[in-house]
Amino acid sequence: MAGRIPQEFINDLVDRADIVEILSNRIQLKKAGREYKACCPFHNEKTPSFTVSPDKGFYHCFGCGAHGTVVGFLMEHDRLEFVEAIEELASFYGLEVPRENSRGSTAPVSPSAPLLELLSQAGELYREQLRETPAAIDYLKQRGLTGQTAADFGIGYAPPGWDFVLKKLGGTDDKRDDLLKAGLLTRNEDGRIYDRFRGRIMFPIRDSRGRVVGFGGRVTDDGEPKYLNSPETPVFHKGRELYGLYEARQIERNPERLLVVEGYMDVVALAEHGISNAVATLGTATTAEHLQRLFRVTREIVFCFDGDAAGRKAAWRALQISLPELRDGRQVKFLFLADGEDPDSVVRAGGAAEFQARLAASQPLSEYLIEHLKEATDLSSLDGQARLAELARPLISSIPEGVFRELLLDKLAGEVGLSAARLGALLTDSAGRATAPVRPAAPARPTQPTAAAATGRNPLIRRAICLVLQQPAAAKGLELKAGLRELPNPGIALLIDLLEAAQENPDIKPARLADEQAAHPDGGSHLTALLLQDLHLEPSSDWSAELAETLDAILQQELQKRFQRLARKAASGLTEAEKQEMRALQQEIATLHSNKS
Repeated sequence: MAGRIPQEFINDLVDRADIVEILSNRIQLKKAGREYKACCPFHNEKTPSFTVSPDKGFYHCFGCGAHGTVVGFLMEHDRLEFVEAIEELASFYGLEVPRENSRGSTAPVSPSAPLLELLSQAGELYREQLRETPAAIDYLKQRGLTGQTAADFGIGYAPPGWDFVLKKLGGTDDKRDDLLKAGLLTRNEDGRIYDRFRGRIMFPIRDSRGRVVGFGGRVTDDGEPKYLNSPETPVFHKGRELYGLYEARQIERNPERLLVVEGYMDVVALAEHGISNAVATLGTATTAEHLQRLFRVTREIVFCFDGDAAGRKAAWRALQISLPELRDGRQVKFLFLADGEDPDSVVRAGGAAEFQARLAASQPLSEYLIEHLKEATDLSSLDGQARLAELARPLISSIPEGVFRELLLDKLAGEVGLSAARLGALLTDSAGRATAPVRPAAPARPTQPTAAAATGRNPLIRRAICLVLQQPAAAKGLELKAGLRELPNPGIALLIDLLEAAQENPDIKPARLADEQAAHPDGGSHLTALLLQDLHLEPSSDWSAELAETLDAILQQELQKRFQRLARKAASGLTEAEKQEMRALQQEIATLHSNKS
């Protein structure tokens, strides 16, 4: 695994990037004044509500609320992980992404590099061995695979001896240690070291960058275990990787759907028949991390399981893991095969057309969920209806609020013969808190937090934050008065930190400045709202003077409040300290007035 990308490089890359140039390669933008508009790529709409600001380096959709920087757009639109998005952006500008080694200096060094190199070398040895082993080639032919498919997936063969890899790659103690760490060798209780994979067809498991991180090996006879996978290693984690995902994305970067099957041969056999969008988990149940990776690539996932008890149990587990990931626009379906069938046998017997027909008839998650719950209850009685509600409560409550959750509740209510309100009452927990979604009085779009919520109720503080956020260069050379730092008002701490960050880097893009302060405890999470606020100033306006006047006005406003409090108290008498404070305040206010004039 590569070292950490220096933050300085990421910052410079984001500042360099022309967001209009990058997005124009993916969506159709039209000039609209100083900004650009388009129909939002993240939800269906006929009237453009998606706005891109080149000056701010920021995009925002007023329809669905999607917003962010160019990196965020690449992650969401291209379904990339953060590092992949940085690499994609760097590649566009012809830049090499630097990495930090363990001492913090920038260099293409990684402690995992030796393991990855050995895994790559082992993959090549296995492929060479396949070409030299007619019996292994015959086995693959009998399974219906051509040489091209075997080559596409890098399939190889581990000979039956105990020390094939050990002899080829383990020439030194360090190499043997690395081979053990990579999972290519194993050690028994007596301390003997030998090859982990022997007499097996070898399926290399590739990460998102195409690097071999592990292997799955299948016997060619009735030996046990039928499949043997690499163990957990520094570069391979079963709960994260998916066999065939890299290969599927070589055919189509963002497929319409992905099919999750159970075995390596299922993935390869489907690809042989032109169905190239299948992936497999690696001897483990589907995890939340698997789903998150898949949903970065596609909007629809179809799980394919045997129809027997074990398959149904695995499917129900997959459903439960899927529910928290079902934000609006995402779909999960289930395809159950007959007992004794698997995708490999179905596609070999009936071809791609037969399998595609079954795939088209796959069952939506909502139908499978309701069917499963109905089988476990007797809906002819009130007790049965209450039992169904009890079973449904944790499932419904785990789904993110949104259209899908509401429609599922409606559908569930219709199936059991209850009104949605009645079922909602049954889904109320013992503490009286409804787990069913609370519906608004009228349909409402997702909106950004109000500006008032962002920084308290002081409009001057909001304006100052907007000014420095939208035009960071305005803070350059600005002297921050000591009294400003001492003000107790909500939003002041955030304003000061924004000013200091902008002074340190006046050329920073507004979107990145907002991102850097997004975790600020004094309202940073609402900066997006202020980034979008119209200040009715032209780019040619003197933003520095406007900011300085606004900061003075904030300070003057607070000083006047304190002066007025003391003035009201003067009728009943002031202490000597309060009299001195009142005179000092009067002098400060006069100074601010004279500076303004």
